[in-house]
Amino acid sequence: MMATTPQTNRIIDSDGFELHAEDEAAMRQEMAHYEQPQAACIDALKIVQRRHGWVPDKAIGAIARVLGIGPGEVEGVATFYSLIFRQPVGRHIVLVCDSSACFLSGFDELRQALVNQLGIDYGQTTEDDRFTLLPVCCLGACDGAPALMIDDDTYGPVTADDLPALLENYP
Repeated sequence: MMATTPQTNRIIDSDGFELHAEDEAAMRQEMAHYEQPQAACIDALKIVQRRHGWVPDKAIGAIARVLGIGPGEVEGVATFYSLIFRQPVGRHIVLVCDSSACFLSGFDELRQALVNQLGIDYGQTTEDDRFTLLPVCCLGACDGAPALMIDDDTYGPVTADDLPALLENYP
């Protein structure tokens, strides 16, 4: 069961998760584009992630109720899709492409330079919560290998010498 709190414009789910009314409206708008509500699942997860930075466990039930599907279906999509974050992440996500083209073009050096500069390894977040470092199997930027993506910005080819200036653009 969900109840709306007028002063906050949020919907409090029975498990305590606060789904913003704007987010529910956005989910319903996405559902209108599809014949089956399940098709809006990734969009719904992204809506929650945009507000919270990640998708907390308690959000799964709220999303399922809005979509009218089982929480297991939502959980299955959330755990399959690698860009849905199920734990807190940094303000900026650094995705390092490890595709064949990037691997053959200097991926190892780029990855090691990032690890050294940020002081973290894959799946970790810097102490100041600024960056989370993750591998990605393909960025579709083979012509710019080795490539990486910071938030929604793709860079390549990138060398270790390029990293300090690139990272400074993401406070």
